[in-house]
Amino acid sequence: MTSPKLLAGGNPQIAKGDGDGPVQAYIAAMPGWKSQLGRKLDALVMATVPTARKGVRWNSPFYGSEAGGWFVSFHVLTKYVKVTFFDGLSLVPIPPGGTPKSGQGRWIDIYEGDELDEAQMTDWIRQAAALSGWAP
Repeated sequence: MTSPKLLAGGNPQIAKGDGDGPVQAYIAAMPGWKSQLGRKLDALVMATVPTARKGVRWNSPFYGSEAGGWFVSFHVLTKYVKVTFFDGLSLVPIPPGGTPKSGQGRWIDIYEGDELDEAQMTDWIRQAAALSGWAP
């Protein structure tokens, strides 16, 4: 079996799919230190929201509520992993990333060597999962 192609910035090219399988394939294909971070993020989401549904869309893992839309996703870029909360403006505190064109979405960029604030990430995940989520 061949490894997935890495797109620009090192993001794994994984076919659209639902469930844990495509998400785990994405995480396994994340280059270098990013794969360990992907495993940690996946574990945090599932520990916080055990009923979360998973899928890969647009070459990124997405997590959603059983009844609603997607509430968080992450994506590999050259030097960091971007964790996006689709209704981030409703979170307290608001995640630091965002622009006037971002709409409700807000994110946090995690670089190699950054210490993941697991308590804050868990709180954002909990808050985001309680919202209606994003439905494309």
